[in-house]
Amino acid sequence: MIESTNPATGETIQQYSEMSATEVDGILDRVAAAAAAWRLTDFAPRSAGLLKAAELLRQGRDEYAELMAREMGKPLEQGRSEVDKCAWVCEYYTQNAADFLEDEHVDLAGDAERSFVSFQPLGVVLAVMPWNFPFWQVFRFAAPSLMAGNGAVLKHASNVPGCALAIEDIFGKAGLPSDLFRTLLIPSGGVARVIEHPAVRAVTLTGSTPAGKAVAAAAGAALKKSVLELGGSDPYVVLADADLDGAVDACVTSRLINSGQSCIAAKRFIVVESVREEFERRFTEAMKTKRVGDPGDPRTDVGPQARTDLRNELHAQVERSIAAGARCLLGGELPDSTGAYYPITVLTDVGPGMPAYDEELFGPVAAIIPVAGEEEAIATANDSPFGLGAAVFSGDVDHAEELARDHLEAGSCFVNGFVRSDPRLPFGGIKESGYGRELGPFGIREFVNVKTVWVE
Repeated sequence: MIESTNPATGETIQQYSEMSATEVDGILDRVAAAAAAWRLTDFAPRSAGLLKAAELLRQGRDEYAELMAREMGKPLEQGRSEVDKCAWVCEYYTQNAADFLEDEHVDLAGDAERSFVSFQPLGVVLAVMPWNFPFWQVFRFAAPSLMAGNGAVLKHASNVPGCALAIEDIFGKAGLPSDLFRTLLIPSGGVARVIEHPAVRAVTLTGSTPAGKAVAAAAGAALKKSVLELGGSDPYVVLADADLDGAVDACVTSRLINSGQSCIAAKRFIVVESVREEFERRFTEAMKTKRVGDPGDPRTDVGPQARTDLRNELHAQVERSIAAGARCLLGGELPDSTGAYYPITVLTDVGPGMPAYDEELFGPVAAIIPVAGEEEAIATANDSPFGLGAAVFSGDVDHAEELARDHLEAGSCFVNGFVRSDPRLPFGGIKESGYGRELGPFGIREFVNVKTVWVE
């Protein structure tokens, strides 16, 4: 049985029966048949379906935001913004897919009459998706995959089954072929069997590093392409010449977005000693102004954590960090109240050997790491198994750009701004934050056959 629970109240929302192996096999076979016909269509009918999906998303933005708030605690206004972004990514690929996948001609200087590279769909793509952005994570894979001519199967996180079924319903109502996009209500333990199924040609996962390793191993054993977007512990480097007002605003926004439950949220604030005291003061004061509460209340900045066990795990990381020498400037105490709430927390004097330094803190907890200067700041930023996003704040924009381009080890590096995904830019990580890219022209080419055609 799969159960959705409201993390703000602890109340059960709905229970769903798990699909049997026979049901799953039947769905996969039908998606494969739908994909075989879909690959032969041109971009016009594909675009029509995605544009209709974008229209339906905007029409239902309040309904879908409320669904996210109930199932995983996202504040309503953030949920509405997430739905809008899903509509945007659908529209972006309808406007650009034909150009991104246009044949690329190669002049072989007389060795062939003509030769070119063609980008052809692979077939059925399995997506294993997380709960933290339950609509966006799905649409950012689905829009390019469907526009490329693939079919799609979704195994969503078990605490957001309502979101998973709502997304399937959107694509069905948008006029896409029946069974082209389907949701599987199965536990995580059933994913390996789906990867092995001959109908599945590739797999993408957004989630934790351990989950990514398990899926990568299963995909590798089956010789199937995989793309992984995994955890992150993004460093935000604040240099001595930074505009502290701008830096604090960006750092607070990034740390608390989605109630702190974002892979690309700022997590480690690496501040040079000369501005450390002032940054701490301004940052802590700004964090104090943010409100933790009911995700349905428009005044709420931070809702509950998605599950009580995740909240408790976060608190244990905070306690171990303090026991190892970190100082708590704000929060840090487990509330005695209903719901999976956790206070906005600021730790300082964080260093190696502490969970706040070495691990990902998936919640509204900030770790301030003081450093002597720029060289130590960059070394500290890169002293992590993760490499998803990073940011640097400095008044010397040209120098900051050089640091972002040449020295910070991450898939996305921002200067004087907080890291975020954008349909127009490639997104993904390095090291234990995964491999492959989503979004932009790179994202739509991940799940295609890059085919060489040579003509005498």
